[in-house]
Amino acid sequence: MKLSLRELSQLAFIPKIIIRSLDLCLYQALAEVDGREWLVTDNQGRPLKANSLLALQAVFDDLRVERMVVRHESAYDEMINQPVRALSNRLEVPLGRNRLGVKPRTLH
Repeated sequence: MKLSLRELSQLAFIPKIIIRSLDLCLYQALAEVDGREWLVTDNQGRPLKANSLLALQAVFDDLRVERMVVRHESAYDEMINQPVRALSNRLEVPLGRNRLGVKPRTLH
């Protein structure tokens, strides 16, 4: 499921923004709304992503977000041929609201 930035900006309240770390310098945004996670897209429907964690944080400066986290899930066990874990190795770290004030000019 997807939500555009325009749709997010019209919500009175966003419980959680998740900035998912996909690779060394590649981040993607998700929004938790009504207990479900939604992929955040630009207004043209393309997934919102950036090469900087701070660039994605700045996009949400003007929205009413309760909390923001960065999420990382390691594929290391798979890469070294270890068995699949019974539990997730998901790591979520809370992010402060930096109020960076400057939105990035381009997001990929």
